[in-house]
Amino acid sequence: MVIVKEEIAGVTEEGTLLLEVKDIVKDFPGVRALKKVSFDLKKGEVHVLVGENGAGKSTLGKIIVGAITPDDGQIYLNGKEVQILNPVQGRELGITMIFQEFNLVPYLSVAENVFLGREPTLVRRGLKLVDWKKMHEDAKKLLEMLGSDINPKTLVQDLNVAEQQMVELAKALSAESQIIIMDEPTAALSSQEVDQLFKIIKQLCQKGMGIIYISHRLEEIGRVGDRFTVLRDGEYIGTLPVEKLNIDTLIRMMVGREIKSQFPWEERQIGEEVLSVENLSLSGAFQGVSFSLRRGEILSLAGLVGSGRSEVARTIFGACPYDSGVIQVERKRVKFKTPKDAIKHGIGLLPSDRKRDGLNLMFDVCKNTTIASLNRFVKRWWLQLKEEELVAQEYREKLDIKCPSLKREVMYLSGGNQQKVALAKWLCSKAKIIMFDEPTRGVDVGVKAEVHQLMVDLAKQGVGIIMISSELPEVLGMGDRILVMKQGKIVAEFKRGEANQEDILRYAA
Repeated sequence: MVIVKEEIAGVTEEGTLLLEVKDIVKDFPGVRALKKVSFDLKKGEVHVLVGENGAGKSTLGKIIVGAITPDDGQIYLNGKEVQILNPVQGRELGITMIFQEFNLVPYLSVAENVFLGREPTLVRRGLKLVDWKKMHEDAKKLLEMLGSDINPKTLVQDLNVAEQQMVELAKALSAESQIIIMDEPTAALSSQEVDQLFKIIKQLCQKGMGIIYISHRLEEIGRVGDRFTVLRDGEYIGTLPVEKLNIDTLIRMMVGREIKSQFPWEERQIGEEVLSVENLSLSGAFQGVSFSLRRGEILSLAGLVGSGRSEVARTIFGACPYDSGVIQVERKRVKFKTPKDAIKHGIGLLPSDRKRDGLNLMFDVCKNTTIASLNRFVKRWWLQLKEEELVAQEYREKLDIKCPSLKREVMYLSGGNQQKVALAKWLCSKAKIIMFDEPTRGVDVGVKAEVHQLMVDLAKQGVGIIMISSELPEVLGMGDRILVMKQGKIVAEFKRGEANQEDILRYAA
């Protein structure tokens, strides 16, 4: 049951307020996530919520939808104060959140996910049964409204990320939501898919819906937003219309300091070959891939999602058994059966999905930092716990990992701090070759700058780096060389300064 309290004025000079939150406070063990934060949303607008990782953006969204209960503050919906105790009540009030980690059941169909818990029914012989025909038809209509031709009977586990995003949107529409909260909706989408999403968002706003759009990508604010609000360290910093958007000012509002360079590339000594791949093939993923990597070099690997980039990295790391080809590390032929073999040879992989492949979320910060290099801390068959903690603390300070203690489980950290822990693991292992797969996906501008600077520092120390990225400015800004993949093959190679975004897209598309 939704609790409704006293009414307030729900209209401003600019337009009708759908939502207003006042002085929201939320504490978690060891940290105050939100400190008297206020925010509002108007009918038919996109209000972008920006800030660094850990600023409190997702926490505020979860409070609005009812997934988290605030410790203090008020929420007003259409001029009435409400307490939303859980997401079911939020949905009854017309509020839906598309979480950064999709809330879908992989082994159910698209239609079943769209209407989960609200399935249309019919009565036969006194029994209430699911009306499968109507459910499939209704799901198809919702998907068509979104410009999608996904078959409603398809299992969600067989969809790509962009298609799962459409399913989440269809869920929101099926619930007749008046407010949709989108948490990092473009983190794993291609540029074409982003354009389609923005088109859909504009159509939803034209129908009077309000969108709270949480994002790290500053370039998206002007494209999709009407207003933007900045949070920093759980505090409200300010709200401005997008017409007053200035990137330098916005960055200072977000991080509290000026970032001199987003891509801090600098000239450095490039050494001898540290890795070579010759005619590497994996059925269904890539064919005849050949390239080399030198000590101290940053090699950018570009291409559209599905081009085989990540599969190449996983194969080099021993996670995928390849069909044919040769891999050499420091001019010695190797054949890794498992990632453990690759780690022994000084190779690390920062995967694109840090939660699934890069971290053990149930382990604490200390254990995740040292898990790839435990042999360093074993003496006479005993794990030296104090030495392990000292080293983990060193990397916590070096990477500015924000956590109450080393014993804090990684699952409770923000996305940017999780990424830093995943990085700390390979720094601790002293890897001489590190493959970064989408290293700045889902992290804010401040963490991006830190990750880029770290990559340059590692290269200066002689570490060979392969960077896989869907962000073309990152590919161009960080790479000493750029390889472009398409349909499982390397189709182009550029030296730094030889190509622009259009050149890369011409070969990748």
